[in-house]
Amino acid sequence: MKIAAVQMISGPEVAPNLATAGRLIAEAAAAGAQLVALPEYFPLIGAADADRLAAREADGAGPMQDFLATTARRHGLWLVGGSIPLMAQDPAKLRNSCLVYDPQGERVARYDKIHLFNFRKGDEAYDEAATIERGDKLVSFDTPLGRVGVAICYDLRFPELFRALGELDLLVLPAAFTETTGRAHWEMLLRARAVENQCYVLAAAQGGRHPTGRLTHGNSMIIDPWGEILARMDKGEGVVLAELNRQCLVDTRTSLPALKHRIL
Repeated sequence: MKIAAVQMISGPEVAPNLATAGRLIAEAAAAGAQLVALPEYFPLIGAADADRLAAREADGAGPMQDFLATTARRHGLWLVGGSIPLMAQDPAKLRNSCLVYDPQGERVARYDKIHLFNFRKGDEAYDEAATIERGDKLVSFDTPLGRVGVAICYDLRFPELFRALGELDLLVLPAAFTETTGRAHWEMLLRARAVENQCYVLAAAQGGRHPTGRLTHGNSMIIDPWGEILARMDKGEGVVLAELNRQCLVDTRTSLPALKHRIL
């Protein structure tokens, strides 16, 4: 069973980003992918927080959500829609939301990012809590490929979140890691989550120099339950594709039954 991560370098305008995402999803589908994941904020990465606030959609209606539903149905695949900005309870903020659609184009899951990135080093600074309202619910869903859990970007640094999801076959993580933090920690954290949860990890990232000047780390990758990187892409737009082998899951958990040895 093939799974794919789409890597993008999204700009500040929604329509061109949707066109790029559509082209890359079609490429993944043509290669046989049954589940495809997009990166965090695939529809836009603007110059300012106000750009995302202006693009917010109401839950269940809007061009970004319509695109995801239509594209999943067109290609007959599971589509993990990276993340898009949705309306929040606080009218001055947004929810950073990952929406999941089945091959019929029906929405089956919504995850709102729980952990909000805060980083300051030299001239580089981010404070997501200033404009984002955090989520409070863990999300997983069942597919023919197995049990799938979802998290977004900065969530990767909090292993207790993934333990709380229970036994997973696949963890999907859309992201837009900065080059600074990604170069230092991205790969090691992804491989750790795969090893400790004995599951596949599918990480779909933003990767390159954006029109606004922001540099994201990229390195979208697929990792097996033993922590081996099966496929990856450094920078640029493209598709990362690999097989999800259920026998690998069984063999890993049988030879090293760490999940059964948990005490806490």
